[in-house]
Amino acid sequence: MNATVSTDPHVLVVDDDGVSRHLLGQMLAGADLHAVVVASGAEALAHLRTQPAPSAVLLDLVMPEPDGYAVLRFVRTRPELAEVPVIVLTALDADAEIERAFSHGADDYVRKPFRPGELLARLRVHLRVREYLERLARRDRDQQTVLDLTQALASSLDIRDILFTVVQRIAEVSRVDRCSIVLFAESGRVGYVLASSDDDSLRDLPIDLDQYPEIREVASTGRSLVIRDAAESALLGVVRAQREPARGFASLALMPILLEQGRPLGVLFLRSKSRASFGNAELSLVSTLANATAIALRNARILQSLKDQTQKSTLEKVQAEQRVQLFQRYAGFFESAADGMVVIDRTGRVLFANLRAREIIGAGERDLDQTSFKSLLAPDQEAMAERLIRGFEAGVYPRGIDLALAERQGQTTMVNVSFSSVLREDDAILFTIRDVTQERRTAIELQRTKEFLESVIESSIDAIVSADLDGTVRLFNRAAARVFGYAPSDVIGKLNVEMLYPEGVARQIMRRIRDPNQSGFGRLKDHRVNMLGADGTSVPVLLSASLVVENGRPVGSLGIFTDLREKLRIQSELERAQEELRNREKQALIAELAGAAAHELNQPLTSVIGYAELLSRQLQREPAMLKNAQVIVSEAQRMAEIVRKVGSITKYETKSYVGEARILDLERASGAQEETEGRR
Repeated sequence: MNATVSTDPHVLVVDDDGVSRHLLGQMLAGADLHAVVVASGAEALAHLRTQPAPSAVLLDLVMPEPDGYAVLRFVRTRPELAEVPVIVLTALDADAEIERAFSHGADDYVRKPFRPGELLARLRVHLRVREYLERLARRDRDQQTVLDLTQALASSLDIRDILFTVVQRIAEVSRVDRCSIVLFAESGRVGYVLASSDDDSLRDLPIDLDQYPEIREVASTGRSLVIRDAAESALLGVVRAQREPARGFASLALMPILLEQGRPLGVLFLRSKSRASFGNAELSLVSTLANATAIALRNARILQSLKDQTQKSTLEKVQAEQRVQLFQRYAGFFESAADGMVVIDRTGRVLFANLRAREIIGAGERDLDQTSFKSLLAPDQEAMAERLIRGFEAGVYPRGIDLALAERQGQTTMVNVSFSSVLREDDAILFTIRDVTQERRTAIELQRTKEFLESVIESSIDAIVSADLDGTVRLFNRAAARVFGYAPSDVIGKLNVEMLYPEGVARQIMRRIRDPNQSGFGRLKDHRVNMLGADGTSVPVLLSASLVVENGRPVGSLGIFTDLREKLRIQSELERAQEELRNREKQALIAELAGAAAHELNQPLTSVIGYAELLSRQLQREPAMLKNAQVIVSEAQRMAEIVRKVGSITKYETKSYVGEARILDLERASGAQEETEGRR
């Protein structure tokens, strides 16, 4: 309880990176945690020197001087900050750096980049641990206070001599401005102030209870009363004008001093000039002290209280013995359990381990006697062991976590551990362990195999597409993206495989896959099909497909598509080249044949022309015969020109003849037409 200026608990965030500060601030705000964010070690030190202690510190280690280690040293050297949990945030991964952080007093560490959920969970654990420790410390202080005051009340021969000490101590631990003990007169209209913490001379001061409606309220109900804002209290409205100028108390708390029958004997009256929180713990302490005061005022109550305490202790002892007997009854069950079972106390000391646990740990019963939980684990699990033990104090009992045991005979065993609070009343923790070494190794191998197969699929030059029985695409590799023109993110889980085929073709393919007369049931090999690209163009492929079978029944389909576009282009170019080669060979053959024919015809034609010209000279006197000889010469010369053209054929050119028939065009084939046009 704080009667001065009340301050909200806050988390101090120290990080020189603006993005990290923003993320941490947003994370804490989202978790309803008040954050004070600073950007350097110097600002952090200034805040810690001048402001109330934070609930926790999130500290970046790597900063300009003063760095995180300097802030950490400062926190651990200041008594008022000694219990503040510090979680360090670091991108450093070396064991030496982590050990250094813990050696400087860090309570936990989180590697950057951090996961907000994990960091928030760890922060809450430390806040709960600190709250629990503070409650324990406060309980110890309160118990000591109660003990001191009770002893003082019991040991004093004159109760009046000790009442001032009692109210002064109550005011001190409750941090209020005045604490008074008021007893009621028989009439119920007058009260007597037996002692007041701010005036050691005050004794038996009478007061008119009509001016104190809050005291009358407690007297009539027998219950405690808390007024946190006197200025707004309806109960004090009728007397506020007379009392406030003189007294100026802002918050009030009244605890009844009860008789054995429950009737109030008086009140323990606490007043604060500033707004006070009057928390449950503080009110509980004041209530306890009020009871202690009542005990002192009624000495007969002391003996009865001791008797009740003795009976309670005896009952607790009997109950504890019954729990031990119950545990012994089930000892045989624990020993024969298939899973390992271990019991430790809250400090981590091993109390019991069954046969299976000893087999997994690789130690005998004597070896485990008084062994610590931390020593059972591998060295790198030490920090985890400490966090678990701290968590037990906060009521955190994890389940299903993997831990590595200390190496035995060169072997490291991985176990899955679940903690339970079933023995918390006996200040003990039960946990089960199960050897999962082979399972984890198998899981790692399966993961590696999965990653390898995914790499193979992604590296394939052929498109690979898989779909479930509804047709939804579940696998679409890089080659498929290249062949079909879709991005995998736009296909997987969104596109139906039928969209990759022309209309109706996908169902035809599925019928062929299921047809045992094709390549066998569930398979289709080297099937030529045209697919549809993202832009609607036809993509010729060679398809091999099969059903994906799980536990004897189909669960999907898999297709491997070989893109034929490049192959078909090369094949087309090859056919054109072959056709051109055949034409060239034909032209060469014709040219050779024409040359040979011209050579053979030239000799007889020369003879015919020569003899025809000889006849023409001899038949000068016979006009009729001369004309015939001249016709022979003319036609022979025309024939010689034709033979010359045949001999000069360089290419294969044709022209229409009769009907659809075509014959060789000597003019174009021999180049005579180009020569004629050239002369023109």
